[in-house]
Amino acid sequence: MVPVTILTGFLGAGKTTLLKRILTENHGQKIAVIENEFGPESIDNELLVQERDEQIIELSNGCVCCTIRGDLQRALSDLRQQREAGSIKFDRVILETTGMANPGPVCQTFFMDDDIAQYYRLDAVVTVVDAKHGMETLDKQEEAQKQVGFADVILVSKKDLVNEADYQALRSRLVQINPRAPITAVHFGEADIKSLLDVSGFNLNTILDIDPEFLAEEHPDAAHDHGHEHNHHEHGHDEHEHEDDCGPNCGHAHHDHGHHHHNDEIGAFVFRSNRPFDPERLEDFLGGVVQVYGEDLLRYKGILYVKGSKRRLLFQGVHMMMGAEPGKPWLANEKPNTKMVFIGRKLPEDIFTQGLEHCLIQ
Repeated sequence: MVPVTILTGFLGAGKTTLLKRILTENHGQKIAVIENEFGPESIDNELLVQERDEQIIELSNGCVCCTIRGDLQRALSDLRQQREAGSIKFDRVILETTGMANPGPVCQTFFMDDDIAQYYRLDAVVTVVDAKHGMETLDKQEEAQKQVGFADVILVSKKDLVNEADYQALRSRLVQINPRAPITAVHFGEADIKSLLDVSGFNLNTILDIDPEFLAEEHPDAAHDHGHEHNHHEHGHDEHEHEDDCGPNCGHAHHDHGHHHHNDEIGAFVFRSNRPFDPERLEDFLGGVVQVYGEDLLRYKGILYVKGSKRRLLFQGVHMMMGAEPGKPWLANEKPNTKMVFIGRKLPEDIFTQGLEHCLIQ
């Protein structure tokens, strides 16, 4: 299976700088870049201007660049045919979406189209956020919030242009939208290209990490039961008063950090329980929820404790496509428990929570 990374992000955040490095630097990897941004900062104007008629071009560092004017499926199958014929070589694909695009339909292509699903494996969505204009972009564009919500990895560029307080405010806001994607400040001149590849964001077996800052705000007492190495917990979140443990979208302005004044359409919540699920009830409920809220559900993932199974059940979804499979057995010294995170647009947390609680063995 050829791994695919989707690179998305805010206009002007530095995706093009990153792509130029991938297409020109000697990093030793054979990467096919599918590029579909034909705005003023399009990469092909500079790199590929002499060879306008060519659809797929091999570059001096062994990478391949494919600029698409048609649909994604066709570009992917063209690349596959040429690779199988031996006319081009590549080990992985990086697909850049336009600065205004919602990554959802792009992700779905890798699950819905059988030919593509057999040959390509979606590895991760990497979203680039501009530290200087990030707050403003999130305020103005719901698409930008979706790009953050879909991400498996969030890269913040231009951090040197803002002060630490502004960076932390942006970081907190990103965590509220997506608590499961690690956030890293990067200089694209030096970003480690390898760290963006093989993230396994869509692999069911990857650990479900939730940012401790998010847990500290939602459940002041739960933030410490996570063996997180991250140490970005210093900004004293536990000093804030918590009203009724409500979620990030409740609208109460009860934290003083400003990001609750941004009423983002996209947000997240976590469901946890130490009681097991009734598998049939859970399947019915999740099936119904996905039918009703599928369009508004961006990413959801969970490790579930299910009655009658000695193994954890791993599940995840994108929009209406949901998959589950058994994971590792619960260890003898482990207390089985459920942890689920839902990221979406104006999701009714109370309906989800009550419904999931109703699926637990009473």
